[in-house]
Amino acid sequence: MALNNQPLRLQFHPDSSYIAISSDEVDVGFCTPEFAAKIVETLNEDEKLHEDNETLNKALKMACLDLIKKSGGNPAQVDRLIRKYMENAKRPQHGPRAIAYLLRDRQEQLDISVQEFIKFCDSYKLSPKELKAILNGKDVADEQLRPISRILGTSVQELMEVRDGFSNTEINKLARILGTSSEELAELFD
Repeated sequence: MALNNQPLRLQFHPDSSYIAISSDEVDVGFCTPEFAAKIVETLNEDEKLHEDNETLNKALKMACLDLIKKSGGNPAQVDRLIRKYMENAKRPQHGPRAIAYLLRDRQEQLDISVQEFIKFCDSYKLSPKELKAILNGKDVADEQLRPISRILGTSVQELMEVRDGFSNTEINKLARILGTSSEELAELFD
């Protein structure tokens, strides 16, 4: 291993104490007790996050199952409903919803109220009606890209890529329709 094209040298201080680091009962290195404590702390945090994630997934499954039962739906559809909620919970990278998130982020960056942001956008020729429609996930027209790009401080080309890109769900659906894998299809659009 090298850093800045220089080989890394093993640093060993005979006055310090070292603890062996083992993996699958094989010693893979040594470190100071302070560093070992940080490693253990990080691994414990990771384990807790994993446990919390499992608990949240179980809770989501229970909630979706309850929702399906109350609405008279088919309990076999629970996994589809979970995937739908998981997809909707993720921040979109492409499409009108992604642009809406960018606009909300811009308002937060400016640290201004909703009314002030509406006036700010209107000063860049994005009317309150257009802003409301975009924030509600409606399509973004080509003529709206220029004012939005000025509001966000990005280029029109970057904004077009955000608007016109495909989400994972859209690529998966299109791949199924075309009878190909989503990976092969994604390569076509890159």
